[in-house]
Amino acid sequence: MDLGLKDKIALVAGSSRGLGYATALQLAKEGAKVAVNSRNSIKAEEAAKAICIETGAETLGVMGDVKDPAIPEQMIEKVVATWGGLDILVTNAGGPPPGSFESFDDAAWYAAIEGSLMSHVRLIRAALPYLRQSKAASVLTITSFSVKQPIPNLILSNSIRAATVGLTKTLALELGAEGIRFNSILPARMMTERIMELDSANAKVHQVSLEEEQRRGAAQSVFGRAGTPEEFARPAAFLVSPAAAYITGVMLTVDGGMYKGTL
Repeated sequence: MDLGLKDKIALVAGSSRGLGYATALQLAKEGAKVAVNSRNSIKAEEAAKAICIETGAETLGVMGDVKDPAIPEQMIEKVVATWGGLDILVTNAGGPPPGSFESFDDAAWYAAIEGSLMSHVRLIRAALPYLRQSKAASVLTITSFSVKQPIPNLILSNSIRAATVGLTKTLALELGAEGIRFNSILPARMMTERIMELDSANAKVHQVSLEEEQRRGAAQSVFGRAGTPEEFARPAAFLVSPAAAYITGVMLTVDGGMYKGTL
């Protein structure tokens, strides 16, 4: 199936590793021009080069911490200066630290808001003038299935990522008439550095070994395992592609059956 992504211009935030990298790689495999982002300039360039070598696609390394209010606009402008426009924006940032409600002060909450809400807001705001010029404009926010089914010991993520889902749905309604689509993917356990960090923290809370914590986590899926970044990236590429032109305002769980609700 041709997704219609050839020569489309995409920026994937937080994409030097994990789900972001897998998404950038998949878009490049489909023929898109892809800007890869990291807080570290070397990591951004290395990830972009690796994707270029593997796929032959045009890639660009873009350094910047999306939690910094000034950075999102700079990132967008670099992409536009390089390729002349923007068709696809994937907003992504590292998740807040684990912990219980009483373990966080106001500073921790505000830091989580900057990372897990405002980074999406600022990237979308900066991208809108260029998305309005695209004939295939699409935005994908990466959130978490915790917005539907809270995850223990993740009070910050459970709370603030829900706001990003509200943002995504509202923008789908506000800007659909302009031809700009907004969707979100809500991943559960994926084999990334992030899940290893969370498993290590939870193993200490539960006073079990890391291996036991990982076994417990895998058992939540009907498949008895965590997902792979590639299993996330394929539906991500579809949702942002012209092949999904009539899909907007969707909050798609990619979770191996971990979410137990019906809605």
